[in-house]
Amino acid sequence: MNFKLKLLIAGIALGFSASSMAADPIKIGVAGPFTGGSAPMGVSMRDGVKLAVAEINAKGGVLGRQIQLVERDDEAKNERGVQIAQELINKEKVAATVGYINTGVALASQRFYQEAKIPVMNNVATGSIVTKQFADQPENYIFRNSANDQIQSGMIVHEAVENRKFKKVAILADSTNYGQLGREDLEKALDKKGLKAVATEKYNLKDVDMTAQLLKAKQAGAEVVLTYGIGPELAQIANGMEKLGWKVPLIGSWTLSMANFIDNAGKNGNGTRMPQTFIQDPTTPKRKAFIDAYVKAYNPPGGRMPSAVSAAQGYDSIYLLAAAIKQAGSTDGPKVKAALEGLNEKIEGVVTTYSKPFSKDNHEAITADITVFGEVKDGKVVPAK
Repeated sequence: MNFKLKLLIAGIALGFSASSMAADPIKIGVAGPFTGGSAPMGVSMRDGVKLAVAEINAKGGVLGRQIQLVERDDEAKNERGVQIAQELINKEKVAATVGYINTGVALASQRFYQEAKIPVMNNVATGSIVTKQFADQPENYIFRNSANDQIQSGMIVHEAVENRKFKKVAILADSTNYGQLGREDLEKALDKKGLKAVATEKYNLKDVDMTAQLLKAKQAGAEVVLTYGIGPELAQIANGMEKLGWKVPLIGSWTLSMANFIDNAGKNGNGTRMPQTFIQDPTTPKRKAFIDAYVKAYNPPGGRMPSAVSAAQGYDSIYLLAAAIKQAGSTDGPKVKAALEGLNEKIEGVVTTYSKPFSKDNHEAITADITVFGEVKDGKVVPAK
């Protein structure tokens, strides 16, 4: 074989190799609870993520490559989240991961991404500390596009104290990291108003009777109950108030919009209010297209998303990451992180249109002015009036 022919064959082989490399998918991890009490949030988030990826891939992907999701169920358990993080980083070689529903799982798991210099987009977890866990380090790889608990607690307290003029406030929070960190944020927000809760009560996941906690709040003269919790236990609060014949407003964090609260509370949930980044209401063409696509793809009971906030934020998290990868021209972690901190293009999401959502010092895409109040009315969440 002459030298020129060898060169030609080598060149063709190299061309095949380069084209196959270019076609390698971009792996993105999706971590959340797809089973258990937090599953409505986790599954809705994952389904929103999958819709966004399908749309992006149908248009040619990113950098000429398809996005490939690597899904893992963390079961809302910290130790499982840690295992998954190590697997996604070391075995699957993900370019980034989206997800985390539970604040405790996020705090336990994301340190591995920080060490590996791989971006994480928290698209549901709201604990205020989540994006600040590594704030003292020169580079921070933890981002978020959900309304953190400082935003929510401030809104909840403003609604109770300023808008509705209540002075005697009770707090009921679950015993998870999420519930207890949220309780602290509520107490700080109350303190700014010169108030202290007349009763502060804790309950555990899977508790089915809140009578003792509610009686303490009632006997303390509470005019309103503020909640911070996850899962169906929130419905036990609304149902327990009905059993006691105690009618005071229930205002709490965004999780009161979940299907497993609304369905288990029934009529007792009516009037409950909570901060929302997204309500299943087709107020813009983009939102209508997203809602229609979700209902068509997943056929949820009654056409209602189990957790509309989680689905919307999951969807948007992928578009934010895809824009950063495109801008970076690379899946290299430090380059993607830098691109996220200085995104050039506006990204039209379903929660909002993002314009420079992040900076080097601020990894929170959602601000208080994006967040609105929702209210439970006859089995669904509607904008509060």
